[in-house]
Amino acid sequence: MISIVLVEPEIPENTGNISRTCACTGMPLYLVGKLGFEITESRVKRAGLDYWDKLHIERVDRIEELTSRFGADKFFYFSSKATRSYSDVSYPSDAFLVFGKETKGLPPELIAANPTRAVRIPMRPLLRCLNLSNSVAIAAYEALRQHDFFGMK
Repeated sequence: MISIVLVEPEIPENTGNISRTCACTGMPLYLVGKLGFEITESRVKRAGLDYWDKLHIERVDRIEELTSRFGADKFFYFSSKATRSYSDVSYPSDAFLVFGKETKGLPPELIAANPTRAVRIPMRPLLRCLNLSNSVAIAAYEALRQHDFFGMK
């Protein structure tokens, strides 16, 4: 199953919205590093609605914990600094789609170290980035589409 990874998310409503997307698609959600909020905050819970019990969510301290556990070749790093379009990638059925914090994105050294697996969502020049929860939804549904939505209806 395709998984979503958020590295140091800062805005509780985004994480709540992303958790709802994960619950509706069956995608596990991994939260990496320091969060800019408490996962029990009402704003997170409200954005995720009553889907929390339908979600596999896991906290880890460092992304290396995930790459060593699941294999680094399964990880795709979304960044406005990447040059390759997200739609030009063939995602494996067990891919991990990785997104950075709202204010800074993923660390530049992580993108530089993974040039073939760093991807961007096209947008107009001179604008910084899309909303994190929108970006996750765009990427998640492209990866799901490539796998015929894993039998979802």
